[in-house]
Amino acid sequence: MRLNYVETGPADAPVVLLGSSLGADQGMWAPQVDVLAKRFRVVAFDHRGHGGSEVPDGPYTIDDLGGDVVELLDTLEVEQASYVGISLGGAVGLWLAQKAPDRFHRFVVICPPSNPAANPQMWIDRAAQVRAEGTQAITDATLGRWFLPEFEDIEPVRRMLQDCPAEGYAACCEALSTTNLLPGLDTITAPVLVITADSDTSIPPETVVPLASQIPGAHLEIIENAAHLVTWSHPDVVNPMLLAHLS
Repeated sequence: MRLNYVETGPADAPVVLLGSSLGADQGMWAPQVDVLAKRFRVVAFDHRGHGGSEVPDGPYTIDDLGGDVVELLDTLEVEQASYVGISLGGAVGLWLAQKAPDRFHRFVVICPPSNPAANPQMWIDRAAQVRAEGTQAITDATLGRWFLPEFEDIEPVRRMLQDCPAEGYAACCEALSTTNLLPGLDTITAPVLVITADSDTSIPPETVVPLASQIPGAHLEIIENAAHLVTWSHPDVVNPMLLAHLS
């Protein structure tokens, strides 16, 4: 699977992969890339079915999405990297921490869905809606969950959602509908930073906070006055956390 990616930073620096949210492409990491690229070789990628990556027919699985990232490391000829993922990208990070521990140094998982299979019908229904009506049908509702009402800089994210291929979005919804990453959390050995937001209605903090106690040695941060897409709305808070954990 060919994933689209953009590299920034010194070619000989330690590698950090950035995995995006459902419906977004690597452009969502704009508030982080320049900051991280001062210390790291930053590789921001699009999940399969998103952005400039290939769009195979669905459904996909979390094994597909995680395997794509391992294949990307092979393509880059990188033996080990660190990984930062938000939302869907956070779920992929938890999979990688369990299934490919030898390929990664450190993880940051931000607002990650760890057991979306607990409510599979919601994801199945959303996949059907997007296949029938396109991502435009879910854009306003998604933005309402991703940002608090007073946050105004949402138009670039709106465009990402509306440009996301319907099949890719729907097939990733189907991947989430069968994903339960809880049973393997206690096997994770890499250092993990778990970040959640106090007003996240997409992945409520009460579903994220327990991760820190289930992952050995994990550190938890709760961002106040924030909704789901904290990397976009609160880079001044998130970026120092990333640098402290990854360095």
